[in-house]
Amino acid sequence: MSEFDTPPPLDPDARWPTGLSIRARTPDDAPAIATLINLPGYRYGTLRIPHHTPDEVRKNIENQSSNSFELIAEFEGRIVGICGLSRFPNPRRAHAGSIGMGVHDAYQGRGIARALLGEILAIADRWLNLKRVELTVYTDNDRAIRLYERNGFVKEGHLRCFGFRDGEYVDAYTMARIRT
Repeated sequence: MSEFDTPPPLDPDARWPTGLSIRARTPDDAPAIATLINLPGYRYGTLRIPHHTPDEVRKNIENQSSNSFELIAEFEGRIVGICGLSRFPNPRRAHAGSIGMGVHDAYQGRGIARALLGEILAIADRWLNLKRVELTVYTDNDRAIRLYERNGFVKEGHLRCFGFRDGEYVDAYTMARIRT
């Protein structure tokens, strides 16, 4: 992708790390995405299980719902993060959506999650007019919780034994951001 093909941030006030680009994922990204989501640190913060295959990822991309928006972050030609937004299909919840994201183990703390979150929230706010965006986050993921809070998310609930991770049950918070 050349510099002319790289779309600028949707939010004119966004600041991305130099060299980072964010775009929609494509089926051709499946091998790199499979590598990313199989990393132990990436997986640790999500509900994913180990050993996803490129074919499994490709099928997921090809069967994506029209209510879902999936972005990838690329840095120096490598996929280093993913962020998705799913708008709820129920007409009574059409004003709301849910997000999920993760960043490559070796690229955390570099502003990639901030950029991905900002871009997906720009889609939610500026293109879908979503009033409410929700997420769940493990209670021990302090870095992610701080990022979400800096972006207007507040804790709404504590889910005990929410997920089973690496041999034990872990809790999660439900968080949401309501646009005023």
